[in-house]
Amino acid sequence: MCNHRCKLRICTWFGPLMGGCKTPHELLTHIILAAPSFLSLAGRFEVDGYVYNAAEEPKILLTGKWNESMSYHPCDAEGEPLPGTELKEVWRAAEAPENDRFQSTYFAHKLNSLDTAPKKLLASDSRLRPDRYALEKGDLSKSGSEKSSLEEKQRAEKRLRETKVQQFTPRWFDRSTEIAPTPWGDLEIYHFNGKYDEHRAAMDSSDSIEEVDIASTEFNPWQYGSLATE
Repeated sequence: MCNHRCKLRICTWFGPLMGGCKTPHELLTHIILAAPSFLSLAGRFEVDGYVYNAAEEPKILLTGKWNESMSYHPCDAEGEPLPGTELKEVWRAAEAPENDRFQSTYFAHKLNSLDTAPKKLLASDSRLRPDRYALEKGDLSKSGSEKSSLEEKQRAEKRLRETKVQQFTPRWFDRSTEIAPTPWGDLEIYHFNGKYDEHRAAMDSSDSIEEVDIASTEFNPWQYGSLATE
């Protein structure tokens, strides 16, 4: 509803949530959405709420079902639909992809497909995760064991890093001096450093990259040295 930077807190079954939107003219500043408690089966998909202006006056009524469609209606200061206006649909859920097992979207299927993988796929790409692949094939038991194995490797690496008193350093992001206060404590802020774009450009422009069978590439997220192999 605006092209300016927004901060939104999306609705859940646990009660009303708010979202803010800062604009130069403070036309629309925040959204409040409410949904029934998840303990109640009746109407559990329904969502209702308003978009407010800087004067805390409702301007737009939002209504619908989060798993089906959402519509809006201009409203007065009391939250009632304005005379002469009509309810308009602004979003509708797409039909589930063919042979979908886990209610994933088309976007999720595209992200997880090796058919869309770039040249010289990083070994840390989640498309190579063995637990994800097993889940895709419907093997829940193997998926669970593979996930546990990955988590144990992650814990083991963390212990080794602490023993060596070494700091984890991401490849594609740099830590800034910014701190973001949240209800759960202060969070460190990282900025994208552009190195992945450089890596991808080099891979895409190179004619000497050996063709590799992506499906046979072993998942290896340990991108910060040889800690995982020592």
